[in-house]
Amino acid sequence: MDAVRLITAGRRALAHSGAAMDIVWEAWQTQALAQGMGHWLAVSGPRELRAEARGLGEAGGRGCGVFHRAALRGERAAPDQPPRAAQLTVVTDVRGSLLGLQDLLGEVGMALVGVACGTDDEGLYWQCMESIDAADESSDRVRALLRRLTAHHHGAA
Repeated sequence: MDAVRLITAGRRALAHSGAAMDIVWEAWQTQALAQGMGHWLAVSGPRELRAEARGLGEAGGRGCGVFHRAALRGERAAPDQPPRAAQLTVVTDVRGSLLGLQDLLGEVGMALVGVACGTDDEGLYWQCMESIDAADESSDRVRALLRRLTAHHHGAA
């Protein structure tokens, strides 16, 4: 499935998430998508993005790891179904996909702030804080990819 469709599905799912753990689940889904897009771009994307794309894949992987570490502490069961990102087969619109992922990461960060501010559960609060940091790191990587893409486009013109 194309990255843009997966991003759209993620935005829709996040918008319909009401419970705190549903939002946390969607944050995990988004980090898995960042990881998947990073890996796809590193292998199959434009040559000028491949080095930066590896960084996005690694950042997304660390973001997914936040949730697995929490599961090991017994705070949340590890997600037992494959992430939506497992359906990623192609990134046809690289720029559009990166812009969409950046928007989704921002929305996830804001939703996690809401969960963190509304919980009395210290474990959930700190999980949200770590997840917000991970979303910020992934977003930074996406911005770097967009800058490189823009610089290459202007250099080729």
